[in-house]
Amino acid sequence: MVLVKIYGIRDKLGAIRLTLSDMVHMSLVDAFGIPEEDKFQRFFWLERDDFVYPAGHSEHYTIIEILIFEGRSDRAKKELINLIYERTAACGLTANDLEIVLIESPRVNWGINGLPADELKLPYRVDI
Repeated sequence: MVLVKIYGIRDKLGAIRLTLSDMVHMSLVDAFGIPEEDKFQRFFWLERDDFVYPAGHSEHYTIIEILIFEGRSDRAKKELINLIYERTAACGLTANDLEIVLIESPRVNWGINGLPADELKLPYRVDI
């Protein structure tokens, strides 16, 4: 299971939302082998006054948080991060204006389809 949250300034993020959504999702498919139909994303469109970030970043500053099951290798996680940076450059996000954080959680901490996730049979591998 992978849950994605994307934060940015409303008008800047809104202008690239669909492209960014596809790029992030396809990076997850390619790096983690999740099924293409398993797309879980939430966009948090913030007003300029509600998004405070350090000097040196532009108004395109975007944060992508990806909550994942524990078990993926450092190699797979680095591949995901690299793919996201490579692909999002096409929609105008520079490396300086994009932060990516992976947050891992044990499967037992997730409830999915009425069960603790460690009891689910997944259609993909997590230990990659």
